[in-house]
Amino acid sequence: QVQLVESGGGLVQTGGSLRLSCARSGTIFRIIVMGWYRQAPGKPRELVATILNDGTTNYSDSVKGRFTISTDNAKNTVWLQMNSLEPEDTAVYYCNYRSTVSNYWGQGTQVTVSS
Repeated sequence: QVQLVESGGGLVQTGGSLRLSCARSGTIFRIIVMGWYRQAPGKPRELVATILNDGTTNYSDSVKGRFTISTDNAKNTVWLQMNSLEPEDTAVYYCNYRSTVSNYWGQGTQVTVSS
């Protein structure tokens, strides 16, 4: 059974940094893309960053240049390095793995940026 467990969230001041981790347990065949999404109160879940099987990365305009997504060779862990954090980055951050047949989500980790 596949589980994704996020960690690394917390409270940080404006301009600070956090590094989120998403640890995968269980086997996922034919991973296509891994990513981070976030959901702020009263707003829909939105894409933050993705990394394809070939290492190609993609970022939302709001985080481009501040956040970096990465993974290990075995794709067991996905990280999101977040720098220059802003109050608008406050949200629950979710890890996602998508394969050719399934879509997996973690339980989320709260990130709060104080002004």
